Order: sequence, then C-alpha cells, then structure tokens
Amino acid sequence: MRAPLFWKEKTFLSTVLLPVAALYGSCAKRRQKNTIPQKLPVPVICVGNLVAGGAGKTPVSLALGILLKEHGRKAHYLSRGYKGSLKGPVLVNPALHSAEEVGDEPLLLAAILPTWVAKDKIAGAKAAIAAGAEIIMMDDGFQNPSLHKDVSLLVIDGGYGFGNERLMPAGPLRETIAAAMERASAILLLGEDKQDVLRHVPEVKPVLRANVEPAPAALSLQDKHVVAFAGIARPHKFYRTLQQLNCVIKEMVAYPDHHIFSAHDMARLRSKAKEQHAQLVTTTKDYVRLPASLREEVTEVPVEVVFGDERAVLHMMGV
Repeated sequence: MRAPLFWKEKTFLSTVLLPVAALYGSCAKRRQKNTIPQKLPVPVICVGNLVAGGAGKTPVSLALGILLKEHGRKAHYLSRGYKGSLKGPVLVNPALHSAEEVGDEPLLLAAILPTWVAKDKIAGAKAAIAAGAEIIMMDDGFQNPSLHKDVSLLVIDGGYGFGNERLMPAGPLRETIAAAMERASAILLLGEDKQDVLRHVPEVKPVLRANVEPAPAALSLQDKHVVAFAGIARPHKFYRTLQQLNCVIKEMVAYPDHHIFSAHDMARLRSKAKEQHAQLVTTTKDYVRLPASLREEVTEVPVEVVFGDERAVLHMMGV
C-alpha cells in the first residue's frame, strides 16, 4: 500500500479512526513494557523510523554500512525481510535469492555487507555472530523490543515529518513521538526541517543531519526524457530526485509499496516509454524487484546519503 493521503492532516476520517489508533498504541506500549530485551556479546546498532514507510532508513543503513566497512569493522546487517517468504535465519545471496524470498531491502544491503534475514531477530543475530559479525546493524526494528540496542538511530524525513502526528491507522505513527524520543540514542534529520519536527526532540538528544542526493551513477540521466515508475511508500520523493537531475518527466506511474513487477506491468510501461520517446527509469529499490530478464530495458536511479558531520556519525556508532 501507499501512505494514505489523510495521514498528512487531521481529517474527519483520521478522527473517526482515533479509537482504533488508541488500541494500537496501547498494544505497542504493552509490548515494549512486557518484553525483556536480550543483550548480545556484540554491539547492536538499530536504524529505524517512527512513521510507516518512506522515512529513508534503508539509504541511511547503506551509508552507515559503507562507513563501517571503510573503517575495517566486521558488521553484518539484520533485517526481517519484509514481504519475503523465507523466515530464516538465512544469509542473503543476491545471485540466488529473489525479492519474493527475502524482500527488496535485504538485496540492497547485501551488496554492502553480509545480510541476514530472520523473522526471529534473536536467532538472526546469533547466526550473524556465529558467522563472524562483530557489529549487528539492524535495518528497521526500532519498535521490536526483543534485542537490546546499544545505539538506536531514529531517522526523520524533514519534508514529511510525522504527518498528522497520530498513531496508525489514524496517522502514520508506529508509536507515540514521546515514547520514540525516549528510546532513541540520536536523531538523524534528512533534509530541511520543513515540518518543525525538532520541536519534539529533547535538548539532550544529539541531532545529526544528512541529505539524500542522486548518486554519481545517476548523473548520466541529466536532461533526459523519462517515464518514471516506482512502488514505494512516497513516490513523490523519487519525483524530486528526477527533478534534481533536470529530467524531463513525461509520465510518472505509481505502484503499491514493495510491488512485485510482472511481465504485464513491464509491457505496459514499455508501451508508455515508446509512445513518449522516453527512457524507463525507476528507483534502486524497485529495480531489484524487476524480472531479471527485463532489467536491461530499465535504468535505475541510485541515491546516496551525504552526512553533514561524518565524524559525529562515526562517534555515534562508537567507531
């Protein structure tokens, strides 16, 4: 699914859903209170978000993994493998595994560091440690209390903020803002704070800053005519990336988040690109969900996270 439009504002529909949201919040609070996190013999760094989808945590996880690798740290990623069929623990092999099996995000992470998919976070972490991991990097899992986190980095998109600041399903929040701020070790603000989210951040919490920018590999698309498609929670973010590249966007086609593309989808998109005399482009996250036989027809548009203060980020991770 894509994030509902009413999650941005406190509409009538959002208000009607408040009783359900209160029940959701109560269950989330009880889960945190009644679970004793297991402490591991290696540090656990968690990259998470407060809203459902689209905050930018996976690009941040990728950037942090690159930093750890550059500094000689033997880190492994741990992911639940959202939408994947394998329960794990399984070590992701991009040459063998598909997005249907392990999810799209683990396929991206595995290009940087060894990546484990496990519905049971404790079992996945133990498998990673047995395989030589000296640091566990959790992609998501901020709301999962099963593992003790030595560092919990809360990623916030400055353009979207916390939406209407209501709990699911009345809004995008997975838990209350206050509860998330209490557990976060640090805040990473992506982009300009257009929603004044920093007013929610306690003064004692470190605030790191970063921007998501087109990666050098995407620069070849500058000024090109494109038909863009994406199955992500907030497709307008992809639209903004293409604008940064000065692409002439002939058409933008949005699919549900984590959509698995079929041959029929690709035939439709191919036809649109031919009609518009344009190039088919998509996000890296969508690219790994394309049928392998059809990827040559599509250009992926990679992005990267650029930290404002890399030293502060390394210090936060204990490097």
